[in-house]
Amino acid sequence: MDTQNPSAPPHAQSRVPGKNHPHARPHSGVIHDNIRHTENFTVIGNHRVQHQELSLLAIGLACYLQSVRQGTAVDIKSLADRFPEGPTRIAAALRELEAHGYLRRTRERTPTGQVVTRTVSCNKPGHRAATTSDKPARRTAAVKDKPPLRKKRLPAVPRPSTTSPALLQAAVDVLAGLRRHDPRLLLSAADAEHLAPGVAAWLERDFTPAAVARALTENLPPEPLTRPAALLAHRLTAQLPPPPPFQPPSDPRHPLQNCDGCDRAFRAPAPGRCRDCRTDLPEAA
Repeated sequence: MDTQNPSAPPHAQSRVPGKNHPHARPHSGVIHDNIRHTENFTVIGNHRVQHQELSLLAIGLACYLQSVRQGTAVDIKSLADRFPEGPTRIAAALRELEAHGYLRRTRERTPTGQVVTRTVSCNKPGHRAATTSDKPARRTAAVKDKPPLRKKRLPAVPRPSTTSPALLQAAVDVLAGLRRHDPRLLLSAADAEHLAPGVAAWLERDFTPAAVARALTENLPPEPLTRPAALLAHRLTAQLPPPPPFQPPSDPRHPLQNCDGCDRAFRAPAPGRCRDCRTDLPEAA
């Protein structure tokens, strides 16, 4: 009678399925009948849907905000039109989400001057501060590594046969005065230096400074000029007039001078007055 059976169980097994098989289907509580979603679904953390302080309305509203597309109207009026809850309850739920970091609402001004409310739904409160602290450093590094933009070269312009200082100065004066005809033709010193030989090529072909300015400023496009110097360089080249027929290009020519009386450009071996301003010449009969 005192012989023991070593194959006998030490004690009886429990007949409660949940105790011996913790993953078996329980007799009470929720039972999940799930399938794997492959499209048209939203990932939401349990910290949101099982929040201990949020109301059921706030949790449901938070899930809805995460599921809609960017740009969907989520103001109180739009939400009240969408759901049976009234504006008062919806406004209270939005304040709950805002207090716990699931929602950010800011007032911003649009380029047209209109003030709008910008609503941001956060899928995990607190992550914004961690990510924005790294952005300035990354942006600064990107700016340092990016090579500087090179300014496009201006088109070539005609060259005069002579490059006397007086001729080039007269050309620079013409370019500096273009802004009085059109404020969009305000040129830098570097642009004026590049364009001056082209204007000098016009002046040595017996064009007055006023005629050159008129040729450069007439029929300008109405839209803003992004590169006025490039437009002037094109006109100086494309509209360059031929040499005067009455004087062969091979003949020696005097440089342009500014008249001491009327400030008009004329050709002479030395500075002085033009033919119209000289009093020592006999009047025409």
